[in-house]
This record gives sequence, C-alpha cells and structure tokens, in this order.
Amino acid sequence: MKELFRSNDPVKLSWLQALLADSEIECLILDNHASVIEGSIGAIQRRVMVSDDDLEHALELMNQTGVEIAW
Repeated sequence: MKELFRSNDPVKLSWLQALLADSEIECLILDNHASVIEGSIGAIQRRVMVSDDDLEHALELMNQTGVEIAW
C-alpha cells in the first residue's frame, strides 16, 4: 500500500473516498481513531492509502479534479 493523501479535513477525506470508490479504487484510511482520540486538534493527520497497482490511476484522478498533493 502507498500513501495517496493526508489531511485533517473530514470533508476532503470523505470526498476523496467517494471519488476513488466511483473509479473502483479501494482505499484505506489510517490514523482515523488516533486522530479522534487526540481531540481533533489537528496533530495527527489521517492518511489515505491505496494499493501499489492503483496509485498511478488515483494520482491521475486527483490531478484531474484539482486536488493538491502535498507530500
């Protein structure tokens, strides 16, 4: 699995999950529970992970929709 995106913004994360699902790309959100436990102060960002095989297609989708990839 490769990291595709990380954010504290639940709206962006939800939107990205829907975008990937529409393109039949499975994703996994890591650090979701840790982010909630720390009180949602933004110290721990949630990471969107995709399979190695889907990474290129997912990056292409994000680029087409204007999502900034900040690594």
